[in-house]
Amino acid sequence: MIRRRLLLGAALAVPALAAARAQGPSHGEYPDRPIRYLCPYPPGATNDNVSRTMSRALSPRLGVPVVVENKAGAGGTVGSRLVAEAKPDGYTLLNASAGNLTIAPHLSRVGYDPLRDLVPVALAGEAYSLVAVNPKLGVSTLAELIALARRRPGFLNYASSGIGSAGHLRGALLMEAAGVEAVHVPFPGSAAAATSVITGDCHLIIDPIAAPHAAEGRLQPLATVGAERWEDFAGVPTLIEQGFGRDWPVSGWFGLFAPRGTPEPVIARLNREFNESLAQPEVNAALRRFGLKPEPISPEELARRTAADHAAIGATLRRLDIA
Repeated sequence: MIRRRLLLGAALAVPALAAARAQGPSHGEYPDRPIRYLCPYPPGATNDNVSRTMSRALSPRLGVPVVVENKAGAGGTVGSRLVAEAKPDGYTLLNASAGNLTIAPHLSRVGYDPLRDLVPVALAGEAYSLVAVNPKLGVSTLAELIALARRRPGFLNYASSGIGSAGHLRGALLMEAAGVEAVHVPFPGSAAAATSVITGDCHLIIDPIAAPHAAEGRLQPLATVGAERWEDFAGVPTLIEQGFGRDWPVSGWFGLFAPRGTPEPVIARLNREFNESLAQPEVNAALRRFGLKPEPISPEELARRTAADHAAIGATLRRLDIA
């Protein structure tokens, strides 16, 4: 009798279980264990700062630890490839930047297709950048920097967070537009690049990470990159105001991506929690300190932006003969 009741109960449960599975995962089913949040750059880089800000915001909202793992190398492509090859279950995510998705894949074989193998989830925001130099260089405006480069051909160099980074391409575009030359010096992350300019080993950097150093006097800001002035540096003119950068295709942004095949309900949940986190005053303020303008958008909007940047930057790299 007991066995017949157990069998009957199991038979009745099968249709209900099948129906629940057909409906897809509910909030109670995902997530049910810690999430790996890969930062493809070293600790201290802008990408790392954004990763840690968002992981702290997402953990209580998702009810599980969101653990940042730094997987640096090859201009952010090592960590990106790890996520592209991960199981598409929502438990391995990437804090991507424009550089490792829209620039680096044009320069070398990175092992993943950024438009096919990674799924856009959410955008942390557009990144303002500062054009900044070591104060001891003796220039306080962009015009003075360009004049120095013309007086001393081959003297200037600029630091970036790696080959294929936004800072690399922006430096090349600025030198082309100004008609001067400067040597590109790549570093394994923006923190190391900024340090090289602060110590005087390099002269120039174009990166969001320059902001806190400029605010404290360790770097001299010459221009901001963006359509409008940066609120925290209202006295610093944009590149566009100074005749540069109006048609540059380099969009600096940071966003959340997942492996191809990640279930739509998981993407939707992550997008909602991420976007709602951006509205929290402490999260918003932290991202702005790192040079971002928080911007909640849909996965579809981020996909369109990524594809457009990828195409435009590819054309620019070919024109500049950067390989």
